[in-house]
Amino acid sequence: MTQLLSLSRAARLAGVTRAEIQKRIRHGELTTFEGELAVSDLLRVYPQVSLENDDALERVERIKARAVPRSHQGDTVLPNPEVMVSRLKSLSAVLTEKVSALDAAETLLDDLSNLLAALADTADPSTAASLRETLEWITDTRRTLAEHPEPDSLAQLLAKDTFLRIMAANVKIIPSGHEFFVEGTETILDASVRAGLKLAYGCSSGNCGACKARIVSGEVWKTQDHDYVLSAREKQMGYILACSNTAVTDVVLEAAEALSVDDLPRQEIRASLRKTEQLDPHMVHLQIQTPRTQTLRFMAGQRALLSLEDGSSTELPIASCPCNGRNLHFFVRRKAGNAFRDAIFGDEIKQGHLITIDGPRGSFVLNEESPEPAIFIAIGDGISPIKSLIEHAVSIDLIESFHLYWAVPDPEAQYQARWCRAMKESLDNFAYTPLINASTDDLLAMVGADHSQAENYRFYLAGPKHEIAQIAQGLQKLNVEKAHVSVEVLD
Repeated sequence: MTQLLSLSRAARLAGVTRAEIQKRIRHGELTTFEGELAVSDLLRVYPQVSLENDDALERVERIKARAVPRSHQGDTVLPNPEVMVSRLKSLSAVLTEKVSALDAAETLLDDLSNLLAALADTADPSTAASLRETLEWITDTRRTLAEHPEPDSLAQLLAKDTFLRIMAANVKIIPSGHEFFVEGTETILDASVRAGLKLAYGCSSGNCGACKARIVSGEVWKTQDHDYVLSAREKQMGYILACSNTAVTDVVLEAAEALSVDDLPRQEIRASLRKTEQLDPHMVHLQIQTPRTQTLRFMAGQRALLSLEDGSSTELPIASCPCNGRNLHFFVRRKAGNAFRDAIFGDEIKQGHLITIDGPRGSFVLNEESPEPAIFIAIGDGISPIKSLIEHAVSIDLIESFHLYWAVPDPEAQYQARWCRAMKESLDNFAYTPLINASTDDLLAMVGADHSQAENYRFYLAGPKHEIAQIAQGLQKLNVEKAHVSVEVLD
């Protein structure tokens, strides 16, 4: 029987990103069976499977760790003892089946050897010689394997798969087909948010029941009691609260998931100012934290309306990943006549100050059905929503490759240059081109020179209306379809 793996698990076993696996599928190097890969096919393309072959994944995880700080001090890589025991019991059952199959195979070989010996005693001399030669080969091969076993690539891959199944469980959501790993003892909901998915939830503490989901297959373990009461019928059907359970084995979960901006509810959250950082005389970096029971659900690239207690407000792109909806980042540019911005640049707004968040707003989001290479073009402060899109794409390990162009009037205006360089240094498939005082024609010429087949890319543009309109028009001359260009116009 063909052994199949999910794409996420196949990527981990091969030590590459999921986007790399998808790229090889599109190029015909790998074949899927109902969304899964055959082990033999994976080994054909990645013959050197090793427990240490995790360099690419480690680079991605380092970036995700920077974008997604741990929500609890007690989070660890290892699961807790109860989950560990449950996972070991599950693997023990699988191991028992394998040992039984091996014993049956050994018995079959013994019976075959006896049969060949009996046939050799009654056959003609020529046939008897062939039978005894075959019997001798079987005996010698079994002895060699017993004395000097050499695990082949398949055995090494299965050993690594076993190790990973102890450390993390894979969760697949239906009907969307999205997958993610539950690490350590984090809840299914926390793991889904960390992976950039948008499962339905409200309080995230077991009170509202909005994260209710049905287990189709697999085993979970309750991490905390919850006040929301599931009916006897719901329990019988396999419903759980994602915020109060972790995955013990690989799990298939039927759950509501926001797949478009229209699926997200409008939220109003009273949050607090965690930190302000003056990036230059005209730009401030705001870090705002929501209450534990009110994480903002939004899609990368969207905006939010920020309001102070006196009623002054401004609408800004969210410059951080949805995978960490409690800790929101905004870049605020000084703007004459705007009371909110004046207050931010003044001395009256301090750490802990209450700020109301109303959102999410806007439809400039990542096309998650399109894993082809993407080009991101930010003009000036357009880096805010672009940064959110890129961090989200890295979090969900979707896009085959990235190229970021950031055009600003002078070097001092590149207030996220360090972040851009860090992405380039950490990801093999990330390119960064800074542009200083470049015209839109210069930018388009550079894009055309860097990417001779621009029509094969998906474009995300953000910045002032005039420049973005010119770039969008210029891309059409490079044979890029309008449907492959997403635009966010900033005031």
